[in-house]
Amino acid sequence: MKALEVINVKKSFGGVVAVDNISFSVEQGETLGIIGPNGAGKTTLFNLLTGFYKPEQGVIKLFDRDITGLSPYKISRCGVARTFQNLRLFRSLTVFENILSAVLQRNAYSIVSAIFRTDRYAVIESKAEEKARQLIDFFHLSEKEDLPAHSLPYGEQRELELARALCVEPKVLLIDEPGAGMNPKEIQELVKTIEEIKESFAVTIVIIEHQMGLVMNISDRVMVMDFGEKIMEGTPDEVRRNERVIKAYLGEEFEW
Repeated sequence: MKALEVINVKKSFGGVVAVDNISFSVEQGETLGIIGPNGAGKTTLFNLLTGFYKPEQGVIKLFDRDITGLSPYKISRCGVARTFQNLRLFRSLTVFENILSAVLQRNAYSIVSAIFRTDRYAVIESKAEEKARQLIDFFHLSEKEDLPAHSLPYGEQRELELARALCVEPKVLLIDEPGAGMNPKEIQELVKTIEEIKESFAVTIVIIEHQMGLVMNISDRVMVMDFGEKIMEGTPDEVRRNERVIKAYLGEEFEW
């Protein structure tokens, strides 16, 4: 079953075509890697999938439901979550507070319930705290749950952002360059974490990444973009051998 389907989607900014007639699909439970040089249109594509931009043409479907042009919060409620290339954490809040705020965003109570501490307020708060601690345990952050987010090492801040994305119980998780700024050891740990997320949370994953070792190790298929177009789509091995990909993105002297 197709978890995500993109059909002839286009987005321009003035005279610049950022995403040009892109079509692809992702099967439920699959991991699709998206690679391409800077300016290829990868993050613009994510912004279209999550409602930050509206396509000027084309259709986007989530489990066969048309979500084209919906606002970001509606797409989130349909089951799409994302992380960003630049961290979007509440830096001064603790690890626990960062995750709890994301859980409560999906399970909110009214102002009246909060003021009068109603039974509904107590139940929602209790369940939210339980879920937040489950995610903290999953990412091995229990000993740091009372620390401010900005005090964590960079790799753990990335994991905290993934934890926040999982708070909305997504069916499709979009991950934008999680390996940016990481050292080789952190990259290895990140590969393991993403594999564990896929297995434990049963999500379909679409990942943008420049770290070839990361994206090739975790992806079932890889899509290559250049100047807003899809120039190739296939298995990691097929992408490795494609001359157009090597020339356009990896460089003729590139060695795997």
